[in-house]
Amino acid sequence: MLKAAIIPVTPFQQNCALLWDEASLRGSVIDPGGEVDRILTAIGELKLSIDSILLTHGHMDHAGGAAELKEALPGTPPVIGPDRRDEFLLEGLEAQAAKYGMAARNLVPDRWLTEGESVAIAGEEFGVLHCPGHTPGHVVFVQPGLRLALVGDVIFRGSVGRTDFPYGDHEALLAAIHGKLLPLGDDIAFLCGHGPGSTLGHERVRNPFLRE
Repeated sequence: MLKAAIIPVTPFQQNCALLWDEASLRGSVIDPGGEVDRILTAIGELKLSIDSILLTHGHMDHAGGAAELKEALPGTPPVIGPDRRDEFLLEGLEAQAAKYGMAARNLVPDRWLTEGESVAIAGEEFGVLHCPGHTPGHVVFVQPGLRLALVGDVIFRGSVGRTDFPYGDHEALLAAIHGKLLPLGDDIAFLCGHGPGSTLGHERVRNPFLRE
């Protein structure tokens, strides 16, 4: 059985997620944006073995702790994702963090992702969808059998990802949500990058940004 825990990290209260198999206690970390000591403490308390670190996109509150976490974990698990179109963001993590008086380390992931690929998370195969708009290389992880998606900052309960960056694209974001996420089904539950999770059906009906 797949289990999940959320660890809000950084002043942005970004939802770093732990997903693991209850029987084997093997799992993955998704979007370790910072406060690596807190993430390591949670991993230790749960007695987990981490096989991979996955990134939905290249913003520092999601990726800023990935390099440090990889080095601190036994076996130095690979960092996987996002799409290569976020390479410029990962190369500038230190500069991103400095603007907020924070620390982060630049990063080159062990594997870039493209739409149509799959990744193993806690023993389950999650499909990869490219959902740009918030960032050019943002990806979403979907497990249809479990009716679960890890959506990063694409969609939230009652909102959608910011697109007021020089590289943001609001139309592309909405196109990804309407064209790739909502067709997955109303019963898909999602964990998002900030705040509480939801279901795609709830957001299809109630999210004001999807009724524009």
